[in-house]
Amino acid sequence: MTYKIPFNKPFLTGRELIYINDAIQTGKISGNGKFTGLCHDFFRNKYGFKKCLLTTSCTDALEMSAILINTSPGDEIILPSYTFVSTANAFVLRGAKLVFCDSLNTEPDIDAGKIESLITARTKAIVVVHYAGVSCDMDKIMVIAEKHNLFVIEDVAQGIDSFYNNKPLGSIGHLSCFSFHETKNIMSGEGGMLVINSNSFFERAEIIWEKGTNRASFYRGEVDKYGWVDIGSSYLPSEIIAAFLYAQLENLPSIQKKRLLLWNTYHKELKELENSGDIKLPHFPDYSTNNAHMFYIICKDLTCRTQLIEYLKKNSVYAVFHYLPLHLSPFYFSNNDGRELPQSIRYSECLVRLPMFYELSTEEVSWICELIRVFFRKQ
Repeated sequence: MTYKIPFNKPFLTGRELIYINDAIQTGKISGNGKFTGLCHDFFRNKYGFKKCLLTTSCTDALEMSAILINTSPGDEIILPSYTFVSTANAFVLRGAKLVFCDSLNTEPDIDAGKIESLITARTKAIVVVHYAGVSCDMDKIMVIAEKHNLFVIEDVAQGIDSFYNNKPLGSIGHLSCFSFHETKNIMSGEGGMLVINSNSFFERAEIIWEKGTNRASFYRGEVDKYGWVDIGSSYLPSEIIAAFLYAQLENLPSIQKKRLLLWNTYHKELKELENSGDIKLPHFPDYSTNNAHMFYIICKDLTCRTQLIEYLKKNSVYAVFHYLPLHLSPFYFSNNDGRELPQSIRYSECLVRLPMFYELSTEEVSWICELIRVFFRKQ
């Protein structure tokens, strides 16, 4: 039997259109209405987040974070090179200098042991990315940040429903940014969320979220009129996006259960290739849980990775590589300080993401794994 398997397929729970229609019937679809409130309540109640603000993307949440910490020209931001460009762009837009840190050799997360040597008098914040929902070493990072009076921003784009030592990812840093892009476990097409864990940011975050106005306070009856009081932008998603998202959130347990089943099937069937030294499988430190956001394998080199992706494609399976290291990107290369980041390059050249979506079957996963085993037997 053969299959035609895409890399991703958005999953609909069945209630998205019902809730979108409900939002339309309320007569308010512009944002910060009924379904925005329901989504905020879900995250506060389930994960104990202090304050949540839905955004139109994780990129917007990151940009809000950069504004909230008053990122200015000359400030330095420490972040991994192996990440999506949005993690960096948010701070470049405010004039900051990027200081890239290498990844661990065991997983693509930032190497916390290398962070402190990068801190200078100009360092403003550490941005961590929980790659594939695998937690960074947050205790070590928070100790470093406190010692040097730095902000910590969690990029949790891939980390919904994953934990660090029983703490939900997104609840540890001063600010955290989630994604609900269609490739994520929970999605709304586009969409994101800013989580504010530091009380000092609560009021200003709402103002930035509302285009620089205190309109949210006005709607709550806290002021008799609202006006322009700070910088900001149009970061609120519409109620249509929030309604779609809420239908997904209601089904989080069943979605996670299915994704973990698929993830474990991949891991079990490909373990023999790791044992034989052909590939490496995802690694989870003792402090991190697995939210089954993605399943990836690491090949020995770029040639092997390229040939494997092409082989799967010829057999109607769409697998992909992931990030290019930002410190070598055309846009930022001339600003790079010249340090070598070998692990970032290794993941960029050797990592393959395999199909992972709710409607994927375990039989299809087994077929993909058999193709991969055949590929390596031919090598």
